[in-house]
Amino acid sequence: MDRMYYTDRGIEELEKRRGEEEVSLAWLADQLRTFTDLNPEFETPVDRLATWLARLDDEGDEE
Repeated sequence: MDRMYYTDRGIEELEKRRGEEEVSLAWLADQLRTFTDLNPEFETPVDRLATWLARLDDEGDEE
């Protein structure tokens, strides 16, 4: 069974509004930096997300 999280609403909105767009990882990294600059209290979760995305293809890395 899939879990539903509060963040799913934001993810669904992102997909609905911008789901057809293609962006580069450089653009995404820039947006994450800007978001962290504006919202420093989210530095740790943004860092964890970026690290997780960067390591998706690493075998045996289950952090």
